[in-house]
Amino acid sequence: MASTKDPFQFQEFEEADNLLEANRDAVTISIEDEDAKSEKQRKAATFSPDEDPLGSDDKSELLSGQKKSVPFWTFEYYQRFFDIETHHVKERIIGSMLPWPGKNFIHVYLRRNPDLYGPFWICTTLVFAIAISGNIANFLVNLGKPNYKYTPEFQKVTIAATAIFSYAWLVPLALWGFLLWRNNKTLNLVSYTFMEIVCVYGYSLSIYIPAVVLWIVPSEWLRWCSIVVALCMSGSVLVMTFWPAVRDDHPKIIITILSAIVVLNVLLAIGCKTYFFSQPDLASQHDNPDLKEVTKSST
Repeated sequence: MASTKDPFQFQEFEEADNLLEANRDAVTISIEDEDAKSEKQRKAATFSPDEDPLGSDDKSELLSGQKKSVPFWTFEYYQRFFDIETHHVKERIIGSMLPWPGKNFIHVYLRRNPDLYGPFWICTTLVFAIAISGNIANFLVNLGKPNYKYTPEFQKVTIAATAIFSYAWLVPLALWGFLLWRNNKTLNLVSYTFMEIVCVYGYSLSIYIPAVVLWIVPSEWLRWCSIVVALCMSGSVLVMTFWPAVRDDHPKIIITILSAIVVLNVLLAIGCKTYFFSQPDLASQHDNPDLKEVTKSST
């Protein structure tokens, strides 16, 4: 006779105890213990006492690929422009001193990541280099003259700082505003941000630091040769960088912008050389009685 017992009915295995007694090294798993462990893990994942809620917000922003926008008048806005590696600054300085035809400084070296660390220290170094070199050059020119007493001219630092930082900030501001206006007038023009333009102008001044050091030597031909070399290097970096931004514009606009870039660069170099490294004027010697007596005694 066939058995009427349901084969799918749950049955308790009475021989479980016998199996455990036969194999003492057997491992048993409790379903209730696993459920309890999984519940504890879920609770630990949802809350951690050491977790910083502000840090979780930053992590979520990084994972989502979005950056928190901050106002430009806050310190956090400019902090990211000083976060740059040393080898990147070195690479940009070398690129500004050795321009290569066809290489755009912004596209090759900045790569949409401008910095203010390099331009700030380049401008600061150039300011002190001009002031110190001007004092040393004045001392060497008047060295050996009777009744000459050296007095350091500290006002040269202030004048040099005003000239250099005005050029490095006001000129890019005017150029950025003009390019922005032309971009609204004419479509399909390459646009640069204000920080990118400031970065280009800051690094373009790095070639003037060794040139200013050479101006200590009291030789006019050496000074003018260094000025010409520095102007060619710095001007070529600026022209090749801003050429893509104006090449599709009206020819008169192209000539005006590029001429203004070159002329302002020339005025800065020649103005610094004329003011800080000029030879004593003969007219001032005739007005000064001490120098007049020195001139008579020498003759």
